[in-house]
Amino acid sequence: MGKDQLELGLENPEQTRPLPPAGRRRSRARWWFERMHEVVDRAFDWRSVPAARPEQVQLALAEGRS
Repeated sequence: MGKDQLELGLENPEQTRPLPPAGRRRSRARWWFERMHEVVDRAFDWRSVPAARPEQVQLALAEGRS
């Protein structure tokens, strides 16, 4: 391999990618939030599950213990 240093400059406009216009970003954000509002509006309330009844359990002791 050579020992030459690779130089990247930002002076060349062909190397940099322009950012999308602010209006385009706003319209994409607006679209996204409209979809999210639709999802929330279509959601329904889940009914909570009633608490389980208490259950008494008897544990058997190991042999030889009392």
